[in-house]
Amino acid sequence: MSGSPLKATLPVTDAVQPRLQPDHIPWPQKTPASCPISAVKTRLRTAGLRPTRQRMALGWLLFAKGDRHVSAEMLYEEAIRAREPLSLATVYNTLRQFSEAGLLRQVSVSGPKTFFDTNVSEHHHFYNEEDETVVDIPGSTIQVAGLPDAPEGMEISSVEVIVRLRRADGEETQMRVAGSRHS
Repeated sequence: MSGSPLKATLPVTDAVQPRLQPDHIPWPQKTPASCPISAVKTRLRTAGLRPTRQRMALGWLLFAKGDRHVSAEMLYEEAIRAREPLSLATVYNTLRQFSEAGLLRQVSVSGPKTFFDTNVSEHHHFYNEEDETVVDIPGSTIQVAGLPDAPEGMEISSVEVIVRLRRADGEETQMRVAGSRHS
């Protein structure tokens, strides 16, 4: 008789639960294929990127919440809140790598202000100048006409429209954040 039947009859308590592997996070999904961490790992590998700890952590923060627009600073703050030990430089480098691999789309809205969009399909954006938020406009709702011919040897690869917004009445926008008012 082996020792495993005895082990199986012991109640599992917090004190005797086995330690999880660092790259294994339990999820309530029924199958491994629906595990968000597996999906991030697959997405990175498909894009030709090695799934390092930093890329996995940032990939999870970026892609687990659906389509969204984040700046490097916003993602860095999310990583800090998630207790991921990353530097801002690592966040910038990873966002650049994700963009070059086609996982993100860069949206430059104002000078050096750049957002990274997890929706890489053809579409355009609204940019609210007051609260610096970016919102998708479906690609089929804007028609661009009168584009100039591309210079010799070049072709137009895409056209991105950013529609800037501000309040029509000139008043400042009031946002509610965690029970307090910010203008």
